[in-house]
Amino acid sequence: MSEVLTGIGVCAGIAAGPMLRIAAAPALPAPVPVTDAAAEYTRAEAALAEVVAELGRRADRAADATVAEVLRAEALMADDEELRDGVRELIDDGHDAPHAIDGAFATFREAFAAAGGYLAERVADLDDLRDRAVAVLLGLPMPGVPAPGHPYVLAARDLAPADTADLDPDQVIGLVTEVGGPTSHTAILARALGLPAVVACPGVLAVPDGTFVLLDGASGQVRTDVTEVEAKAAAEEAAQVAAAASTLTGPGQTSDGYGVKLLANVGSAKNVPSADEAHAEGIGLFRTELLFLDRAQEPTMDEQVAAYRDVFTAMAGRRVVIRTLDAGADKPLPFLNQDGEPNPALGVRGLRVARQRPDVLTTQLAAIAEARSQTGADVWVMAPMVSTLAEATGFAAAVRDAGLPKAGVMIEVPAAALRAADLLRVVDFLSIGTNDLSQYTFAADRMCGDLADLLDPWQPALLQLIGVCGEAGRAAGKPVGVCGEAAADPLLAPVLVGLGVTSLSMSPRAIGPVRAALAARTEADCRRLAELAVAAPDADGARRASS
Repeated sequence: MSEVLTGIGVCAGIAAGPMLRIAAAPALPAPVPVTDAAAEYTRAEAALAEVVAELGRRADRAADATVAEVLRAEALMADDEELRDGVRELIDDGHDAPHAIDGAFATFREAFAAAGGYLAERVADLDDLRDRAVAVLLGLPMPGVPAPGHPYVLAARDLAPADTADLDPDQVIGLVTEVGGPTSHTAILARALGLPAVVACPGVLAVPDGTFVLLDGASGQVRTDVTEVEAKAAAEEAAQVAAAASTLTGPGQTSDGYGVKLLANVGSAKNVPSADEAHAEGIGLFRTELLFLDRAQEPTMDEQVAAYRDVFTAMAGRRVVIRTLDAGADKPLPFLNQDGEPNPALGVRGLRVARQRPDVLTTQLAAIAEARSQTGADVWVMAPMVSTLAEATGFAAAVRDAGLPKAGVMIEVPAAALRAADLLRVVDFLSIGTNDLSQYTFAADRMCGDLADLLDPWQPALLQLIGVCGEAGRAAGKPVGVCGEAAADPLLAPVLVGLGVTSLSMSPRAIGPVRAALAARTEADCRRLAELAVAAPDADGARRASS
C-alpha cells in the first residue's frame, strides 16, 4: 500500500519516477597527533581554497544566473577570515586538519542555527562546505548527486548549492528534502531550475532507494510505492501539460480577454534573460537585497545606480517593480550593526530598518531615481514590511521626494491587509507577499516543516485576506499584485485573479504554466473558484473545490 508523505511544496509541478538519495558525506577518521602545526594549517587552508575554487568553477559554468549567485555566496562563506582563524586556533590546540575544520564549522553552525531565519537556513551550506573540505583532505571524492543514466527524483536531508549546480534536468526531474524551508537554497534553486520540489518532508529518507514516487510540488505531497506504470503515466501527463504551456505567448489573460500581468521575480540583471525567454511582461519583484548581502560596507551610490540601471535597461519599455532593502534581523547585514533580537521575525526588518538608519533608504531611493532618469524606465518602488497607514504615508512621501512617480507597499502583515483600503489612499499599488503573510496570519514560522499545513497558501483565512486587498484595489481602481510563491501555482493563480489580484509575479519558469491556466478559464470562472476556495473549511477543501 502506498504512503503519502507531506512537506512544503516550493515549486509546482509533478515528478514521477524512482527516488535516489544523494551520496553520503565522508566520515571523519580517528584523530592523529599533530607534530607540525604550521604544516597542518597549510593543509587545512589549501583544502578550503580548493573548495572555494571548485565552487567558483561551478558558478562560472552554471547555466542559470541565480544558481551562479548562490554558489558564489557559498564560496564566500568558505573563504571567511573568522573561519580560518577558528581552524588555526583548533590546530594550535592539537587538532589535526580534518577535525579542526569540522570543529570550526561546528562553531559557525551553532551560531547560525541560534540566529534563526535566513542564517538558520544557511546551516546546510555550512555542512556542505565542511564535507567538501574534509573530502579534499582525505583524498576522497566530494559529495555529489547520483548519475544513474535515467530520470529520477533526488532525495536528501537538505541540498547545498553545489549539489544542485550541475544537475542534469534530463535526469533529476524532482527534488525532495527532509528539512529546509520555503526560502532555503533548495527552494530557491528548484524554482530557478523549474524542478518540482518539496522540502521539510519528514520520513522521506526512510524510503528505500529505487522506490517509485509521485511528487507534487504544489501540494507538498510525495506518494511512495506507486507502480512504474503509474509513474510513467504521470510523467507523460506532466510533460504534455508543460509542452502545451510552452506554446502560449503574449500577455496574460483569461479566455474572455481579462488581462492579468504576468511578471518575473529577479535579483539582478543576470536573471533578465530567463524572464525574456518566458515572455514576462515586466518585473514584479526586483530583490535589491542581493546587492547588499555579504557586504561589510553599504554599497555606494554609484554601485547601486549601476546595478539598478542594468535591470532597467534590460527591461526597456516594461514595468519594473523594485523593492527597497528587505533585510534586518533575520537577514542581518554587517554594515547595519544591528543587535541580536529574541524574535527576529517580529523585529527590525524591511522598512523598519529606516527607523534606525534612514540614510540607507534615502540613498537607495536616490540611486533608483538616478538610474530611472538615465534610462527612462517605467519604475515602481515598493517597501517591505509595512504595517500601518503612517508607515505607508511616510514611505510614499519619501518616494515622491526622490522624484519617483509610483509608490507602493508590500502586504505581509495582517494589519496591513485589513486596512488595505486606507493604504491605497496614499500609495499607488499593493503587492502581496504570501510567504510572510502566511507566517504572520497563522503565527507559524515559515521555516518550520512541522507546521506545513498552516503555511499552505490555500488556507481560506489567507485567501480571505488577499480578497480584502483585491476588493480594496477594485474600489480604488489601483493594481494589486502577488509576488509570493503562491503566484507560481497554476491551480491557485485563477483563484487569486478571482480575488481581485491584477498581476502575478513569479520565477520565470513558472510563467508558462500560469499563463496556460488563466487562458483556460473566464474571469467569471476565476471569481467562482475564489468564492469556493474562501468558503472551504480548510486548505485541502479549498484546493479540491478549485480543481
